[in-house]
Amino acid sequence: MKNTRTERLRRAAQTRRKIHQLKTVRLAVHRTNTHIYAQLFSSDGSRVLTSASTAEKEVRAELANGGNKVGATAVGKRIAERAKQLGIEQVAFDRSGYKYHGRVKALADAAREAGLKF
Repeated sequence: MKNTRTERLRRAAQTRRKIHQLKTVRLAVHRTNTHIYAQLFSSDGSRVLTSASTAEKEVRAELANGGNKVGATAVGKRIAERAKQLGIEQVAFDRSGYKYHGRVKALADAAREAGLKF
């Protein structure tokens, strides 16, 4: 039986297969009702290079709510800064089966503005 979660995971797996073929660093996004998370994975997918989320203490101090576009923008800027510190400028964007809309789009746009190339 199909439901929204299994359909999202199916789409996510399809995207990850393609990114794995490209052998590039992957910027993965995960969202919940209260927070948004971003992780950079190595090109072979075996290691998390860095991460950022609205659940971090510094971000929570700045934001009243992590489950909105303002929080997603803050996470996008943080993940781009951390990627640049590691010398990473080119990534593949993995939206984890979510629509490229709302918070996911806000995070991607903020990361692009901060210097990441997708």
